[in-house]
Amino acid sequence: MKFEIFQPSDTLKPYIKQFVVSEMEDESEYKVLPSLGIVVGFQYKGSLAIIQESQASTLLSAGITGIVDSYKVFKNSPKIGTLLVFFTEIGLAHFTKHPANELFNLSIGLEYIFKKSLVDEIQDRLSSVQTDIQRVQIVEQFFITQLQHIQTDKLIVESVRMIYQSKGSIRVKELNERLNISASPFEKRFRKLVGISPKKFASIVRFNVVLNALGEAKSLSEICYENNFFDQAHFIKDFKQFTGETPDKMRH
Repeated sequence: MKFEIFQPSDTLKPYIKQFVVSEMEDESEYKVLPSLGIVVGFQYKGSLAIIQESQASTLLSAGITGIVDSYKVFKNSPKIGTLLVFFTEIGLAHFTKHPANELFNLSIGLEYIFKKSLVDEIQDRLSSVQTDIQRVQIVEQFFITQLQHIQTDKLIVESVRMIYQSKGSIRVKELNERLNISASPFEKRFRKLVGISPKKFASIVRFNVVLNALGEAKSLSEICYENNFFDQAHFIKDFKQFTGETPDKMRH
């Protein structure tokens, strides 16, 4: 298995966290847990399917996945090669007017967001080159040409920073007060740019903090109370929604 991380150029750094080139020799089925940020994927060889209710649906070879609030199961063909683009929390808004919240819980073809002729052209170019550097350059060039010079919504950037700083435990009411904005316009702006409501975003931040804490020598009740869960039953229910398993099972 290959998993190589590439940093974006300075032009794209505010909007794209990283590029990843991943290759797998064998067919495999795997679970992807909720994380933050929208992801674009290009399969330059092989194919990928999503498994829902025991049915496999093959995805288009250039696709985009919105933020999800539950785990997803994927299955790759043998000899698959994928280039992934991980956006910053509000990064996608700088390349398309498509509202990020319309991608919530979806994995769809990239041609729904960008012109099909442009997507086809990238795929042709990706299949004709041999090195990871060349692949990253092709995709970088595409996003540079799509970059829209719009003003960054500083209030939403600040709200995202505050949610991370609180490890997902800040209440939306407190965000509204500290940012001096009423609930409805704030939620609308946040959902359009980030892809989900601020409350759900905070719950996924908190889930990822919990996930990291499971690797430490802490009891479940310590993790539960450190992360401001009402009680252990609430903690386990939330965790199962995100992973399909109990925290104890994930530990082993």
